[in-house]
Amino acid sequence: MTNFRLEGFLPYKLNELSRAVSGGFSHHYRERYGINVAEWRVVAHLSQEDAVSVREITRRVGMDKPKVSRAASKLEAAGYVTKIENKSDRRLVELRLTKAGREMIETLAPIASAYDEKLRTLLGDDFEAFERGVSKLTASTNSRAET
Repeated sequence: MTNFRLEGFLPYKLNELSRAVSGGFSHHYRERYGINVAEWRVVAHLSQEDAVSVREITRRVGMDKPKVSRAASKLEAAGYVTKIENKSDRRLVELRLTKAGREMIETLAPIASAYDEKLRTLLGDDFEAFERGVSKLTASTNSRAET
């Protein structure tokens, strides 16, 4: 048997933290709008710009293209997004929030902000160090992925 301890393995701890923190907010969009985490991530990214391609969302959120496409299709069927085909390249699809999608974001944004503030308050004086650490890990892992 090895000395490896899963509970102390930082990638495992970060994943569990992410799952728990995400779960603390997910019930808001799951119960009110019937969407899952992947769909929320698509909607959240679309709220930042007028129209975003599936390819761009895939790049930004780190989900594979089929998962983003499935999320977009479910959101379209629910009336939260509309798909716009690129006239010059029919393989490219842009997504745009509908009125219902914008209303969803308007409802959830203040709840998300309050949840974010709650988490920051829980960290207290440690928040700035935590944010620096996350930034350092993100930059380091992103630069390694590019090489």
